[in-house]
Amino acid sequence: MSFKIYLVEDDSNLNSVLTTYLQKEGWQVSFFLNGESARKIIGDPPHLWILDIMLPDIDGYQLIKEIKAVSPSIPVIFISARDADIDRIVGLEIGSDDYLSKPFLPRELIIRTRKLLERTYMHLAKQGELPALIILPYYVNEASRTVKLGEEAVELTSKEFDLLLFFAKNKGRALSREQILNYIWGEEYFGSDRVVDDLVRRLRKKMPELRIETIYGYGYRLV
Repeated sequence: MSFKIYLVEDDSNLNSVLTTYLQKEGWQVSFFLNGESARKIIGDPPHLWILDIMLPDIDGYQLIKEIKAVSPSIPVIFISARDADIDRIVGLEIGSDDYLSKPFLPRELIIRTRKLLERTYMHLAKQGELPALIILPYYVNEASRTVKLGEEAVELTSKEFDLLLFFAKNKGRALSREQILNYIWGEEYFGSDRVVDDLVRRLRKKMPELRIETIYGYGYRLV
């Protein structure tokens, strides 16, 4: 399928180069040179946002907060000339799915973008609409990446929804922290596997009726 991507980068030359590379993959790309112009189209979400953190008006951190308030499960890649660990951590904590430090090769962005799109929308890319999953009392629509409890929507972030699907498709199976880490963050992730515990905690808080067992010293299981 042809994915829709929004690119927000204030360097016009880099914006043009990245747009060209993304379009060569067959993706529909809308580009913006500042945060304000991108802010106006948040209500019409793409499949993926690529955000520069350092913008001339509002920064990427503020923009992602507004994006996630409207579309919490839409994946976001941050790009930035700031390579400090704290910037990377802050970006991931407030909802980005990946972080790429400048300077980088355009092909690296393409590879990361493709992997994130495949991980997030594999079901759409391969076979279109899929039937909803029912995890009583929740109704989970994999194609639209939405969750409902009765008529009320349950707002999940992209990673929270990915974790829910991973549990749902492996119901009753013991999943190690390493398996969850590799599935959600990818094998290239470096850092503590305690991020898995934090993600499970957040999912339990938003979906308290889920029966997620803790397997001490190993991982988790949906029962």
